Amino acid sequence: MSFNSDVFIAALFSRAYLAGALVAVTLAALVQAAAIVIGFFIGLGRESPNGVLRKASAAYVWVFRAIPALLILILIWNALPQVIPILKQSWFSPYLAAFVGLTLLESALMAEILRSAMKSVPDGQTQAARALGLKPWRVMWHVLIPQMTRVAIPPTGNQFINMVKMTSLGSVISLQELLYRAAQDVSRTFSYAEYYSAAAIYYLVMVSLFMAGQNWLEKRYLWVSATTKRGRAAPGAKDLRYA
Repeated sequence: MSFNSDVFIAALFSRAYLAGALVAVTLAALVQAAAIVIGFFIGLGRESPNGVLRKASAAYVWVFRAIPALLILILIWNALPQVIPILKQSWFSPYLAAFVGLTLLESALMAEILRSAMKSVPDGQTQAARALGLKPWRVMWHVLIPQMTRVAIPPTGNQFINMVKMTSLGSVISLQELLYRAAQDVSRTFSYAEYYSAAAIYYLVMVSLFMAGQNWLEKRYLWVSATTKRGRAAPGAKDLRYA
């Protein structure tokens, strides 16, 4: 069987594939946003002086880093409704199940990323801010989070790009994202090359755009020397600021 370019182009510009791509992007964005918030608090729990909170946070990270994403989705979509009957109702959609499953997984990964970013800030800065009379939440907001953001952007960007691709796992629970729509067309026509190639083009375009956005963010929040930026040398200068 030869490659049918007409079938490939028709799939590439079809509304169904565009809708599938939008499902993948919106799901990845929602999961990543929720995971950053949840992961931030889990990361704080990992560093908490409270032993119970610290162990509970560590257990969460351990469990959801150990279980494969595909298995989490199957457990939530297929097994959980058997235990909790209310989940058999129509409001519990594949999109919601995928959001919950991927958020549980991604929160554990983001907790470790944000905890590492938090530990990258020297303790002396926190102590100095407290010595000036700032309350703990002000120290977190004005001292820690700005510096954590700079450190966390590259790994968070990588996680988001990976999440865009991981949404394809939702096809096993009937989530109508890009790969699901391609698989449906393949099951009707057995034209593997044309439909899967069209889906691959969508992923290439989406990931390329997000990689460009990640590079822009990394440059935007890169600490640079003011003198270096002006092209002048100033021995001993440590005037650092956001680019």
